[in-house]
Amino acid sequence: MTTFFSILVLASSLSLIVSVVMQESSEGGLGAITGDTSASLWGKTRGKSREDMLKRITVISSVIFLISTLFLAAQ
Repeated sequence: MTTFFSILVLASSLSLIVSVVMQESSEGGLGAITGDTSASLWGKTRGKSREDMLKRITVISSVIFLISTLFLAAQ
C-alpha cells in the first residue's frame, strides 16, 4: 500500500507542477476580487476553457497529493 501511495504522490506532484507552470498569469491582482466573474462561474462556458481545465486539474492534483502525503506520513 505504501508503494501505491508513493507512486500516487509522484504522479500528482508532477501533474501539479505541469498544470501550475502552464497557467497564464492574471495580472489583475487584488482588483480581480471585485470584478464580475459570475458569468464565467455559472455561465454556459463554465469549465470549457483551457484556463478552467488547468485550474480544475490543479485543484484535483493538489487534493490527491495532500491526501496521499497525509496517508504516507501516518504510517
